[in-house]
Amino acid sequence: MDDVLVGPLDLAERVDEALAVQALAFGLNDEEIAVRTQIVLRHLTQPGVRALGATTAGGRLVGFGYGMPNDRAHWWSTVVEPYLRRTGTADWLDDSFVVVELHVLPAHQGKGVGRRLITGLTAPVPQPRSILSALDLDSPARRFYRGLGYTDLAHPVHFPSAPVPYTVMGAPLPLRGTGAG
Repeated sequence: MDDVLVGPLDLAERVDEALAVQALAFGLNDEEIAVRTQIVLRHLTQPGVRALGATTAGGRLVGFGYGMPNDRAHWWSTVVEPYLRRTGTADWLDDSFVVVELHVLPAHQGKGVGRRLITGLTAPVPQPRSILSALDLDSPARRFYRGLGYTDLAHPVHFPSAPVPYTVMGAPLPLRGTGAG
């Protein structure tokens, strides 16, 4: 187990550090970081937003995640809804907690940090299920999500300006292997 503490994160205060983690974990350029900073700050004004950070003993942020109750009026939902409708899974947009972002620096991946972040985000929420989008690749991230109980709901999903397709995934809460339920 990594010697990393997972706990509440003041994401507005540490947004630059969080997006630096995302940039390294996800390969973002400066322009993409600037756009995502504005998105994160806008999300933080929504009701029910939860953010957790993973920090070293010295206070360095090495991972973060945040999410919120889904709202069909949000941009993400409006993009994924037609794809989910085609697969008969559009009801997943209702009464769900969306994991908006979850990123861990490569040096800390595979050590339980991501699991502690996502289970910490989703465990206390009142929604009975969680949804998220991940790159539509056979990747360690997709295998990680599947291990928690997420299944593919729709793919390939094409987001405007995204060069690669995504998969929308969903899981009942509590997540598999969390000791609850």
